[in-house]
Amino acid sequence: MSESGVLRIDRSDRIATLTIDRPEKLNALDAGVMDELDAAFTRLGDDEELRGVVVTGAGEKAFVAGADIRALAEVDPVGARGLSRRGQTVFRKIETFPRPVIAAVGGYALGGGCELAMACHLRVASDDARFGLPEVGLGTIPGYGGTVRLARLVGRGRALEMILTGDPVGAGEAERIGLVNRVVPRERLLEEARALLLRIARNGPVAVRSALEAVHAGLECPAPEAERLEAALFAMLAATADMREGTTAFLEKRTPEFEGR
Repeated sequence: MSESGVLRIDRSDRIATLTIDRPEKLNALDAGVMDELDAAFTRLGDDEELRGVVVTGAGEKAFVAGADIRALAEVDPVGARGLSRRGQTVFRKIETFPRPVIAAVGGYALGGGCELAMACHLRVASDDARFGLPEVGLGTIPGYGGTVRLARLVGRGRALEMILTGDPVGAGEAERIGLVNRVVPRERLLEEARALLLRIARNGPVAVRSALEAVHAGLECPAPEAERLEAALFAMLAATADMREGTTAFLEKRTPEFEGR
């Protein structure tokens, strides 16, 4: 657990579960929570045994209901830019984390909470989850990468409708438009998120990291450059013990035993 107790970190089966634990504030993201998320992902990045991370929120009402509106109301333009860049930096650290990160979203994921979920690699939602970017109703726009990630996840038209109206969507609609990967009953939310991570963890760890890098970088550069990176990563993997083990195990009709090298 973090020192302040706002961010709980639990480990089991080489999976870390990060729980934002301030349900009385609907797990809203203030500066302290952002600092703890930043520090947690820095520490977890150094854990070579780690196979993945689940991010969730405490309580029944919200994953994360948004950012700290009181702080936003008092900020000047210089402070607003700093606030936005800080959030973008933390969420990019999550997006580029070298192991899979799954958001387990129950209840409200609004504003900064929706942006946090989108920064994770995959999203599992409970059937009562609601996603939205309501910032225009406050006279502002999403500032933690939401305008960028939502359009890439669901397409320009749907992203603009959500951003310009500020209207939230339910879990079923979020799944239909590609904002979430799957919807499950609330009581199975963490179980399903962990099961998905464990399924990924059975694969070659170096290959999983390389796939994350290829997809993330590929979305940020022209296709020919993305293909060159893919080829370079493919070549690098050919020199790993894991690829030799994986191909040999397939030919021998047995389960591979990957070592992560």
